[in-house]
Amino acid sequence: MSEFLAGRTYSTRDILGYTSVRRLLWANLVLYTGVALQAATVGKQAFDISGRAADLGWIGLAEFLPAALLVLVTGIVADRVNRRLVAAAAILIELASSIALLLYSRTNPTEVWPMYVISFVYGVGRAFAAPAMRAMPPMVAPDGGLPKVIALFSATWTAAVIVGPAVSGFLYAVDPSVAYAGAASLIFLGFVSIWFVTFVREPTPPRPDQRPTLHSAMEGLRFIRRTPILLAAISLDLFAVLFGGAVALLPAIAKDRLGVGDIAYGWLRAAPGIGAATMAIVLAARPVRRRVGRTLLTAVGIFGAGTIVLGLTRSFAIAFLALLVLSAADMVSMFIRGSLVPLVTPDEKRGRVLAVENVFIGASNELGAFESGLMAQAIGVPATVVGGGVGTLVVVGVWATAFPALRDVDRFEDLQPEHLAGPADAPASA
Repeated sequence: MSEFLAGRTYSTRDILGYTSVRRLLWANLVLYTGVALQAATVGKQAFDISGRAADLGWIGLAEFLPAALLVLVTGIVADRVNRRLVAAAAILIELASSIALLLYSRTNPTEVWPMYVISFVYGVGRAFAAPAMRAMPPMVAPDGGLPKVIALFSATWTAAVIVGPAVSGFLYAVDPSVAYAGAASLIFLGFVSIWFVTFVREPTPPRPDQRPTLHSAMEGLRFIRRTPILLAAISLDLFAVLFGGAVALLPAIAKDRLGVGDIAYGWLRAAPGIGAATMAIVLAARPVRRRVGRTLLTAVGIFGAGTIVLGLTRSFAIAFLALLVLSAADMVSMFIRGSLVPLVTPDEKRGRVLAVENVFIGASNELGAFESGLMAQAIGVPATVVGGGVGTLVVVGVWATAFPALRDVDRFEDLQPEHLAGPADAPASA
């Protein structure tokens, strides 16, 4: 049995008693609150400047490209360099993007394209930060406590995506630059906080004679490819959220479909965080332990159904409720995937695997935003959102049929790399 699942059963209070866990949760909370505040502000300001849904898509693409272009670098850096140092340096890049947006917003902008450039810079920082930070929960979790730590780690993220967007509406109503200043302050606090994170276990250091090579950098992709359940779970998220990227269109939905202003938009943008946080609390108290595969497929199906409701309604209340439901379902999916990946991945490969997964997640979020923005410009927002929800349901049906190994997973304890992974590739020649 994995060291992360062996040992005593922990309550949430027990887990929070560990200093290493508390420090990581705090750093994650303040950083992502700033990031979420910035993301909500960028989308709102871009749509206010141009009135084009396509611009929301182009911003999503700009944020996604660095993760795809740098995937072979970011993963091996997270595995070979101190992860706290990597995360801190990456957060500084994100901070630079916040300051650039602050300065640009003070010029009374009339063009959106500079925001594409700044979003690309932000994407570079996120590409390095994501695998480094997402590899940290197993480094701070006590033996047997990883599922609880994953649930709490997700809870801090969801709290951030409640507070950040909700505050963005109020600050944006004052001035966009005020919202960007708030984001920059929180991201800076995240940078400071990450230095105080302590680890109870360190990854196995690479051998002195083990030089970085293309073969080594590609190991994350190879490991996912030869681990069927891992491939199925990650690709399910990729295609489901790629079709269901409605959150990126919220500025257009709020203004053109629901007819609400800045503050109501902020609360609408916060609704996914509220739903996800509520579910994260439930999962922290009662983590998914049985019928893991079927629960994952059901959750993604509910996500698709909620997306369809969001696309059909003109009621703010119903839209808010739909966002609560679909984000709660997405949190279940995130929890299962977030627990599954470290359990089936050896620590020495975890940064590279998470870097590849980060591209999949980026594809499903930022690239999904790109697809949704262009489709909305071509066929309208309602048809795009409803069509995306239908596409998500189709994906669930196909994956349930095509990947019986994922569908039939019962317990996390069944997920062992040595049982699931196929034959490893032959080692590279010296």
